[in-house]
Amino acid sequence: MKKIVLLIHLFLSLFAFAQNEQLAQYYYDKGDFEKAKISYEELLQEIPQNSQYFLRIIDCSQQLQQFESAEKAIQQRLEKYNQGNLLVELGYNFQLQKNEAKAKIYYEQALDRIKKNPNDVYGISNAFERKVLLEYALKSYQTASELDKNFNFNYQIGLLYGQLSNMEMMISTFLDEAYANPQNSIRIQNQLVRFMMDEGDANFNEILRKALIVRTQKNQDLFWNHYLSWFYVQQKEFEKAFIQEKAIYKRNSESLANIVNLGQLAIEDENQEAAKEILSFVLENTQDFELLIQANSYLVTMRIEKASEKDFAAISTTLDGLLKQFGLSPFTLSLQLIQAHFTAFNLKKPEEGKAMVKRALELQLNDYEVANAKMELADILLFEEKFNQALIYYSQIELDLKNDVMAHEASLKAAKTSYFKTDFAWALKQFKELKSANTQLIANDALEYFLLINDNTVADSTQTALKQFAKGDYLLYQNRNQEAITQFQLILKNHKGQEIEAVTLLRLGKIYEKKGDFALALSQYQTIIDQHSDGIYIDEALYFSAEIYNKQLIPEEAKPLYEKVLFHHQDSIYFVEARKKFRQLRGDTNL
Repeated sequence: MKKIVLLIHLFLSLFAFAQNEQLAQYYYDKGDFEKAKISYEELLQEIPQNSQYFLRIIDCSQQLQQFESAEKAIQQRLEKYNQGNLLVELGYNFQLQKNEAKAKIYYEQALDRIKKNPNDVYGISNAFERKVLLEYALKSYQTASELDKNFNFNYQIGLLYGQLSNMEMMISTFLDEAYANPQNSIRIQNQLVRFMMDEGDANFNEILRKALIVRTQKNQDLFWNHYLSWFYVQQKEFEKAFIQEKAIYKRNSESLANIVNLGQLAIEDENQEAAKEILSFVLENTQDFELLIQANSYLVTMRIEKASEKDFAAISTTLDGLLKQFGLSPFTLSLQLIQAHFTAFNLKKPEEGKAMVKRALELQLNDYEVANAKMELADILLFEEKFNQALIYYSQIELDLKNDVMAHEASLKAAKTSYFKTDFAWALKQFKELKSANTQLIANDALEYFLLINDNTVADSTQTALKQFAKGDYLLYQNRNQEAITQFQLILKNHKGQEIEAVTLLRLGKIYEKKGDFALALSQYQTIIDQHSDGIYIDEALYFSAEIYNKQLIPEEAKPLYEKVLFHHQDSIYFVEARKKFRQLRGDTNL
């Protein structure tokens, strides 16, 4: 019984202490430093050795300009615990009083502590960083590293150089560390990407590029070719990355996997010329069965995407030839599914396409391969307007591969199926859930459809225009592009000036782009810019227009369009790309 009473008492004490800590934090966050100070003093009496409580008391005293009180408290704690970081706190207390000379004395004393005992670097450097005394933090790490070669603070030093805007030293330090300790490479690359994309000045990419080229020339280690290839991939300059990958392969011809992956990245960025060159190199230089299948799958998929009806016979012959050459097995599943999709969607022979998928499902497939085949079967059933049967297969994938990316993709396709059926209430619910998906592409797609349904339901409770729009989207899904154009044009005619107009113009613009009719595409986007500048599709209209000018017409005319995205649409998903391309056109970097 006594033990139970003791445990209850202990629990209540801990609960009360936690409440007091929350109250102190509340006062501090609120800016009520007088009450916060009193609360933290009470907490410190309970746990005198807690440095966080003490530092909060000092901070509150300084906020209240009680500098003498703060100095006295720090001196007493320094005498009691003899911690080097308290010298930094003393110095900073004088700095707040504009006594720079006195502050410097204590900062130098803190550095002297490190010289006597390098292990003090952790507390002292941390204190300097918290006070944003970056030069002193840098000296702390450098002093400790010089005295004890077992210390490695290159990563922290690199970060500090970056914060001090010394880009050359940051890059040099990071690259030295990456070479010495390759296990830290990804961590360092993540930091470099931040400066490349978000925080760096206009010259950062050029400084990094030159540093990597110099190291590639001075040191024959393939490590630097890999790093330079990585850099060019970040810049989406796949041709230059390919030069580095070829150099690597010539000296170490064990695997072409990296080159295949590079080809895939070029495809994803819609750089088909680079992708063809890269994947053709793979086909010329490998007998590896898996790589041959992978490269051929990518190449034939690209052909299909750009094909017109006159090309279909040749593509059919190519697919037949590849499957005859490599055989029907789990290894050639990607080619079998490409053939099934092409047969159903392009040749308009869904029954034959389904038969091909069902034949593939009879092979000894693993769970992911089964899910891939079922996804294709569901897609073809959806093409045939067999909505409920398609939903069954999408649901099976969701259940079989819970929380996997493929399961999320199946969920998205199921939501689109409900949308095509004009079951907007259910589709809206599904899209709402998928907005927070881990995969950015799926989340963005779900958000687009969520806004489409939501906005046009609010604007028109009968959903008349939305139903017509869903029909147009379904025609696009079926590769009936000309009929889709007619459908969307009918919406513009019958619902002029309504909520649906802007997104309809956007759809037409993308269709015309795909057909290569860039003038018509620009015309649709310009109408959005002129008449729907306050809508949610304005950033897309500006960015897509800029892309057409930059890649297809007059690059110089893309610059003001990218600039509008930068200055007026900072929350756009195209912001980072627009900034990068604007800088390139402006000539900020010599990439």
